[in-house]
Amino acid sequence: MWRGNSAGGNQGAAMEGTGGELGEQRNWGLEDAPGLLARASLPIMPAWPLPLASSALTLLLGALTSLFLWYCYRLGSQDMQALGAGSRAGAVGGRPGGCSEASRPSSGCSGESGEGPRTEGLVSRRLRAYARRYSWAGMGRVRRAAQGGPSPGGGPGVLGIQRPGLLFLPDLPSAPFVPREAQRHDVELLESSFPAILRDFGAVSWDFSGTTPLPRGWSPPLAPGCYQLLLYQAGRCQPSNCRRCPGAYRALRGLRSFMSANTFGNAGFSVLLPGARLEGRCGPTNARVRCHLGLKIPPGCELVVGGEPQCWAEGHCLLVDDSFLHTVAHNGSPEDGPRVVFIVDLWHPNVAGAERQALDFVFAPDP
Repeated sequence: MWRGNSAGGNQGAAMEGTGGELGEQRNWGLEDAPGLLARASLPIMPAWPLPLASSALTLLLGALTSLFLWYCYRLGSQDMQALGAGSRAGAVGGRPGGCSEASRPSSGCSGESGEGPRTEGLVSRRLRAYARRYSWAGMGRVRRAAQGGPSPGGGPGVLGIQRPGLLFLPDLPSAPFVPREAQRHDVELLESSFPAILRDFGAVSWDFSGTTPLPRGWSPPLAPGCYQLLLYQAGRCQPSNCRRCPGAYRALRGLRSFMSANTFGNAGFSVLLPGARLEGRCGPTNARVRCHLGLKIPPGCELVVGGEPQCWAEGHCLLVDDSFLHTVAHNGSPEDGPRVVFIVDLWHPNVAGAERQALDFVFAPDP
């Protein structure tokens, strides 16, 4: 039996009024049961209304998404700016010059042209963009090259005769001529393709008199008596020329170390007329090796690299590090005809795979 207090007559009013609370210490009677049941059956309202909480959560998620998208946009914009700058810098140092024996049309050693200091910051920024996207693993030499300028300490290279104009990769074995065994697969593939490549040259050849307009696909001479038809120029395929030279293009596609996605990479026919001469030049980087496949080699032709003379042979490859000071000459008579070689830029055999990937990213051709 529930017992009420002295104010039992007012208990029902206390339950239904605003003064009665379930947490108060009070003695309840049986007559209070209906009021208790009615109070217990009321819905319990949350302290934070559900519609308002859902709206706040939606706003928070939207703000986080917007912040993430803004961050991605800023990161992509910086990468694209660095890519454009690096590509323009690579195009300056990677375009073929002369008769494709040299990489720059200016005379003298390109290391003295001042391109290295101006592009050093661009290369470093592009390399940092690569590291953010991938990793710094295996990038020690490339990082030092990006920070150190075109040659060790910004000064002359080996004996002052190796002066790459844009990128000097340290600790690479340096020699004017590279042994054939260093690129055995690619050398043997090009030499086995000699008949097909020679036929392709015959299909696109002309009289080289200079008195008629240049045929389609041939580049304007960058020096008197010097002509070239490129299948790849600064890492970009030239589709019309590749279609006209299917044998040469097929051979390029089979090479393992062709710099086909880098502004340092070129491939094509180089023609030097009798009496033409290209004085001392240096290429843009020591990270590549130029492979010369002799197609037509008349008497009186010579190639001097780093003070060492050599000559081409028809159907055979000659591997040249064109970052060394080099001179090309055709001292034959007009009756001997032009000297013709097929030139392909290959990776230096001592550049590691991770370094090649990073340099392809830094010196990617313009889209």
